[in-house]
Amino acid sequence: MPIPDAAGTLHPRADSNTRIVSLVPSITELLFALGMGERVVGRTGFCVHPREAVRAVPKVGGTKTVKLEAIRELAPTHVIVNIDENEKPTIDALAEFVPHVIVTHPLTPHDNLSLYALLGSIFDCEAAAQRLSEALSSRLDALAVEQLPERHVLYVIWRDPWMTIARDTYISSMLRLVNWQTWPAATGGFTGADRYPAFDFDDPAFASVERVLLASEPYRFTEKHRDALAADPRLAGKKLQLVDGEMISWYGSRAIDGIDYLRALASAALTEP
Repeated sequence: MPIPDAAGTLHPRADSNTRIVSLVPSITELLFALGMGERVVGRTGFCVHPREAVRAVPKVGGTKTVKLEAIRELAPTHVIVNIDENEKPTIDALAEFVPHVIVTHPLTPHDNLSLYALLGSIFDCEAAAQRLSEALSSRLDALAVEQLPERHVLYVIWRDPWMTIARDTYISSMLRLVNWQTWPAATGGFTGADRYPAFDFDDPAFASVERVLLASEPYRFTEKHRDALAADPRLAGKKLQLVDGEMISWYGSRAIDGIDYLRALASAALTEP
């Protein structure tokens, strides 16, 4: 039975002539994990995993700087997009010449289960999708019964201006798996910049934050940035930590290793002085 995508569209099962362009880095990785790598004919410059395999796949711009003519020349049967990562005018333009535009929008780690099922159904790789579902489910079930202490964290994605995440984002939902609650306690809209708000270290409410997580993407925070913040009196007494942004923000097959990564971070925090 067909499964609707995030836009509510039902897609028929693809045939052996399938040609896929992925405009979502984590989806590109997922397609290879599902055994569909040979059918991927185009990707963005940010689609870098699996590193060796994707080198042979032509680039079609960035997630928000898509080269429509490059995609047209590749003559894909399917293009996979994401509501957050790709712009609606681009998605609408693709729909004018691509037979099937598959829209995705996972907002929680559990949404990966339906994502696996969606792509497994369309691309006739249900067995591989089921294996991923079982691996993810086992990790989600294990965390669900684990009693981890609540931590109040700030997840930083950008500087100049300083930016973080709203609580209705995939990243915030991932962190909640280990009972790390993100600041500020606000949600954005279904889409839009409010989901990735600017913040100020001078905000009185920032005092509640115990741990500041400096992500490796989209801005690549380094030890230099961490050390500079450590010297800022506004952050006195707070734990400053560099974290792997791919492990926390990438959905798809990466979510499985991402949960293991977060669990290790939370366990290490338990033994900190």
